[in-house]
Amino acid sequence: MQRLLLSLFLLFSISAQAESELLPADKAFAFKAKVVDDKILLNWDVAEGYYLYKEKIKISSNHSTRLGEAKFPIAKIKNDEFFGKIGVYRNNVQVVVPVLEGDTQFIVLNMVFQGCADLGVCYPPITKSVTLKVRDNRKTSLVDDAFNILSKAKSTMQSIIKKVVPISDEPLPADEAFAYSVQAIDANTLRATWKVHPEYYLYRDKFFIDAKGAEFGEIIFPSWVEKDDPLFGKVEIYKGNLVIDIPLKNIQTGKVTFSAKFQGCWLGGICYPPIEKITDITMPETTMAVEPVKPQPQAASKLVTVPNLTTDAPLNETDQITALLQQDNILLVLVSFFGFGLLLSLTPCVFPMIPILSGIIIGQKGEMTTRKALTMSIVFVLAMSVTYSMAGVLAGYFGENLQVLLQTPVVLVAFSAIFVALAFSMFGFYDIQLPAALQNKITSISNKQKGGSLIGVAIMGLLSALIVGPCVAPPLAGALIYIGQTGDALLGGLSLFVLSLGMGVPLLAIGAGVSKLPKAGGWMDNVKYVFGIMMLAVAIYLLDRIISPFVSLILWALLFTLSPIVMGVFQKLNDTASVFHRLFKGIGLLVLIYGLLLGGLVARGGGDMFAPLSGYGSGVQAKKVHIVFDKVKSSAELDRILAQAQSNSQIVMLDFYADWCISCKELERFVFSNPNVVEKMKNIIALQADVTANDATDKALMKRFSIIGPPGILFFKNGVENRSQRIVGEINAQDFLRHLESSK
Repeated sequence: MQRLLLSLFLLFSISAQAESELLPADKAFAFKAKVVDDKILLNWDVAEGYYLYKEKIKISSNHSTRLGEAKFPIAKIKNDEFFGKIGVYRNNVQVVVPVLEGDTQFIVLNMVFQGCADLGVCYPPITKSVTLKVRDNRKTSLVDDAFNILSKAKSTMQSIIKKVVPISDEPLPADEAFAYSVQAIDANTLRATWKVHPEYYLYRDKFFIDAKGAEFGEIIFPSWVEKDDPLFGKVEIYKGNLVIDIPLKNIQTGKVTFSAKFQGCWLGGICYPPIEKITDITMPETTMAVEPVKPQPQAASKLVTVPNLTTDAPLNETDQITALLQQDNILLVLVSFFGFGLLLSLTPCVFPMIPILSGIIIGQKGEMTTRKALTMSIVFVLAMSVTYSMAGVLAGYFGENLQVLLQTPVVLVAFSAIFVALAFSMFGFYDIQLPAALQNKITSISNKQKGGSLIGVAIMGLLSALIVGPCVAPPLAGALIYIGQTGDALLGGLSLFVLSLGMGVPLLAIGAGVSKLPKAGGWMDNVKYVFGIMMLAVAIYLLDRIISPFVSLILWALLFTLSPIVMGVFQKLNDTASVFHRLFKGIGLLVLIYGLLLGGLVARGGGDMFAPLSGYGSGVQAKKVHIVFDKVKSSAELDRILAQAQSNSQIVMLDFYADWCISCKELERFVFSNPNVVEKMKNIIALQADVTANDATDKALMKRFSIIGPPGILFFKNGVENRSQRIVGEINAQDFLRHLESSK
């Protein structure tokens, strides 16, 4: 039977599909099931030019005692090339299954069927599962009701995912679905690459490789995922980009004939026949002594046993998180991601959201109870989490980070202008309100929140997730890599959602705490002024990504100098002023002093706003040190430098940077300017890929290394990346120094 099934795969010709527009399985064999009286009617609408095997229709159920013997219509006998004489159906087919008496209200019907197209392409067995309500003689049980609800929920979730990431109408040619290439990356190593389209996957155990003219060294394959395949049951598959480094030894003539066999399928229901690629490769010359070739018999094709990366090689932090998602314990995965979110809430990417949410709550008119403030905070965090999750799922599937796409000058200037407008509203220059007619309509929808505040809060949460905090951290990168490799949008998206909830916990606490502030008197005006200033700070924070450091320094100096003056720091205190009022004025004076120091830096032509006093004592400005980066733009430039470094046995570091990446600027300021780091980097070639433009060349370079977005730091030795040393997200100078030691 297995030989017949494997032979059947040889019929799946992609060239024939391109000529005849092969239909997806659900359109070629449209299946429906319904209950009429005491009978289950199974119906197939078989498209013209297609036929269904009678003997391949298998019917089973979780309550088989309630099913009678199925009644099949008469089939036309076909002399099949593989199955001999076999019954087939065309056009419309209906099978009747009697329902016997019993005490169950719902029956889960499991169907397996198989068919072919007249052009010579056969589909793998198709599996369908439907839940049907049948007549019984008892009251509905809670178990059946719960089962029905879960079945509908599962179906709804699958439909949502399919709409978010739709399957194409037609399969691709094999060379596009599984783009394969192999090249020599040094004198003793080949690199085979498969760029698997998101709608396709490769079987792990169908890999066969062989090399004539050399022997294989130890080959380490990346980790895989399990899939419940309709043909082979539970199988191990690869999705996304698959890169395999193949060490060679005993190379005989400097030329190697490398052959690779592999097989994969389309999520739309089509499997491809085994594909074989044979490539003649001339290995680069080497000055290293080569061991004498030992005569040995001609090697036959070999099945490569793929070890799991999680146990065969050290993993960097991102890959460890990707491996965590592959665990069976979903509860552990979600709890871990919630913890990751709590840690990320302490990063600069979340800090700007504090004044945004607090300012919205403070700016509400009328009485603000803790319940209302908490409700608004929950809406903000949920909107942020949903947006974060959906953007992450799309980025995992298509490799396009939606947050990165929005880091353009037009978007950032527009969003900064919004915060400036909100700030001046806080200062009392005007009130931001919707037109009365629209306000009344929104009021009825948003639970009588004035001005449609819940809708406004949700919109601000959505925009904040996309624009304010485009940070790439190991948990986010790990989840996106997992989604891209496995196509599991449900677990990947749920993990990102829980991650965002963890990031939002401080926002909930702060939002609820803001409601406790007193509302009456001049005190409230001062609170509004503070949050107005914080809104202006957020506006400058966004503009920092597109303006020069000197212009940014001028804006910060103006903010810290003028704000305390406007808030009355020079006004005389009354004898009855409270202790808190005096403390508030003291803080204002400190802020003013800091602003004046920044003004001094502006007068000197620039400087570090985090060290405004540097250079004053000695009369000369302190000498600054920084890693000197060579800029690279494309893969071709990188490969040329890697080849030169390999000949000199040098380590190469590649840093992915962007002007809009706040974490990248933190690395520039505190890590790459650290004297100890600069000293340690003297013998390492430092490269930097500036992907600010996010153009096609930038995307291609990031896609080559599965970089979701900056910051990302890669280390290369002998022309090959040491994946275990990869750094994603922020790192401090001390940890970076330890990283350098371990990369040598």
